[in-house]
Amino acid sequence: MTVQRSTLPLLRRPGDHPIVWTMLVACFLPVSGRAESTAQDGASVTTLAPVVVTSTHVEQPAFDVPASVDVIDGELMRDSQMQVNLSESLGGVPGLLVQNRQNYAQDLQMSIRGFGSRSTFGVRGIRLYVDGIPATMPDGQGQTSNIDIASIDRVEVLRGPFSALYGNSSGGVVQIFTEEGSGPLRITPSFTAGSDNQRRYGLKAGGAMEGGGLDYLLSVNRYTTDGYRDHSAARKNLANAKLGLPVGDGGKLTLVLNSVDVKADDPQGLTYDEFIDSPRSAAPNALRFNTRKTVKQTQGGLAYEHRIDARHDLQLMAYYGQRKTVQYQSIPVDTQAAPGHAGGVIDLGRDYGGADLRWTSRLALMGGSLTLIGGVAYDTLTEDRRGYENFAGSQLGVRGNLRRKEVNELWNIDPYLQASWQFAPRWTLDAGLRYSTVHFDSDDRYITAGNGDDSGSARYTKALPMAALRYQPTGDLSLYATVGRGFETPTFNEISYRSDHLPGLNFALRPSVNTSVEIGAKARLAGGLLTAALFQTRTEDEIVAAENLGGRTTYRNAGRTRRNGFELSWSGEVARNWQAQFAYTWLDATYRDSFYAGAAAPANLVPAGNRIPGIARQSLFASLGWMPPAGWRAGVEGRYLSKIYVNDSNDESAPAYFTAALHAGYLWKLPNWKINAFARVDNILDKRYAGSAIINANGGRYYEPAPGRNWTAGLSASYQF
Repeated sequence: MTVQRSTLPLLRRPGDHPIVWTMLVACFLPVSGRAESTAQDGASVTTLAPVVVTSTHVEQPAFDVPASVDVIDGELMRDSQMQVNLSESLGGVPGLLVQNRQNYAQDLQMSIRGFGSRSTFGVRGIRLYVDGIPATMPDGQGQTSNIDIASIDRVEVLRGPFSALYGNSSGGVVQIFTEEGSGPLRITPSFTAGSDNQRRYGLKAGGAMEGGGLDYLLSVNRYTTDGYRDHSAARKNLANAKLGLPVGDGGKLTLVLNSVDVKADDPQGLTYDEFIDSPRSAAPNALRFNTRKTVKQTQGGLAYEHRIDARHDLQLMAYYGQRKTVQYQSIPVDTQAAPGHAGGVIDLGRDYGGADLRWTSRLALMGGSLTLIGGVAYDTLTEDRRGYENFAGSQLGVRGNLRRKEVNELWNIDPYLQASWQFAPRWTLDAGLRYSTVHFDSDDRYITAGNGDDSGSARYTKALPMAALRYQPTGDLSLYATVGRGFETPTFNEISYRSDHLPGLNFALRPSVNTSVEIGAKARLAGGLLTAALFQTRTEDEIVAAENLGGRTTYRNAGRTRRNGFELSWSGEVARNWQAQFAYTWLDATYRDSFYAGAAAPANLVPAGNRIPGIARQSLFASLGWMPPAGWRAGVEGRYLSKIYVNDSNDESAPAYFTAALHAGYLWKLPNWKINAFARVDNILDKRYAGSAIINANGGRYYEPAPGRNWTAGLSASYQF
């Protein structure tokens, strides 16, 4: 779970704390995080495992990558966790902040080095991929609901200037790779339970046919919860399948299928007084209007890889999906009387798809090795968006009259080139260029008196260069410097309405453009991997909320911002079977220009020097665990997050917090069986804190409380035929 904030004892429901303490007696200290080292059965000295990453498009060990990149092993992500949210297991990645809203109607809150912090729902500013399929749409809006933790092989988190090679909204990149089937058929049922009537039922099956034929993996899960807060119940059904088939000589075809069905109540944000006095409560209007959301998404992707010869590879990926979202909001009836209001019910259907074609060549140049990569990515989205009143007569929380109807189309086409040249035994030069074109088109089909034609189109283009230089003075030390230029277009929600209240798209809203520089070091030290990075990002035309009037939220450019930061992490084995991890982030993110939030009145002036909301200045994660290959296992972890400003004016903030967690379990390994039982307690000190914040929320409803002391226990049994 995400851990977060404060010092006041939290009110609890009776029965929230079952007797799991007997399983925690051995809890000296735990495990988390990144797979840079592995415990060994016999030897007391550990050699680092050669973790290979692909996020930079060049397949190479993480130690050799001239960028900040972390690899999180899927088995570690599942160990002693509910396996529902990425926030459970990514806390040990420096620079990455993933917060659980305790609200499955709004998805997780995710940011990398401050990019994505302004998002009030979904994920923005960073790119998400699952098995190469974008979970981020062409305009930069992304979601995590279709990620199946039960079948993850690894997660790669790329930060800094190298991310620019992924195009629009690539302040950072999170790539999820699911497992591939291997060996005889293995079936793994699992069950996990937790506080607030959480239940997760899972079944996974995978294997491969003899003789190198078809490999397969299928995972299905169902999660239900009453929710920590009132009106926050949810259920989620998720299925993920992956099939691999050798084709010809040196080729492989991989089919990925994914489906998710979510139904969730929306408790909305609380004011500070409500957060302190009644953290389990829902916003009053959430109850009046029965705010809720349903999501149904099905997608499929096909990837073809072919080794032409020893020097040349061809990769082709194509995908298609459909997503249907219906959301009931709590917009008051009187507010919807305005002719231009879009109503309080969102009915959104999306068809999306795309392709990525890539050629890789490994050559020799002036006595050194040269890797060349060339490709083109194309993504498209067609959106049928409708809005309805959230009332019918005197009945609230039901679908009423139509108030919005439009068809939106987005596409991007991004050719890219990249080179990695080891021009001397200890020196490597990387360079790349991506030319990104993003096109918006909106066809307004609801035009009435007082609600003009909001149709229009816009196109944004930007060349995104990147360069990195790496020097390896010894076999255990790597130094690098990287520079890159990125950009972030407005999302369709942000460009939909003009700040002057006239019809049409907000053409005055420009993409934000950033320049990032980073210097870093990686060292194999004390049985683990030490990484450090110092960086700065300067952004022009940062996109911020302008005002919310008549139910229409408009956006503007806030001028220049600056993010200065430092990241430090270490993970490894401190002694036989004892694994430890440490991650620290310092991030100073400020507005460099003054701007007006809302109407241009002196009281609404945001002065230069204010901190960008949603970004913590400091965060710290540490864990230590006893993790033998079999038998008893146990651990402890702690997390600290400094205060987070919740609005541009910096007059309110979510207080700093520290939380701790304990877990213990037992792993049996038998001839055909692998059985794993665990129990854990999160927020063991029972702190009251805001698990996340709704940035610049109306009415001061910024705060989304996190649970007090809570428990999780689970059992999985794997049988291989």
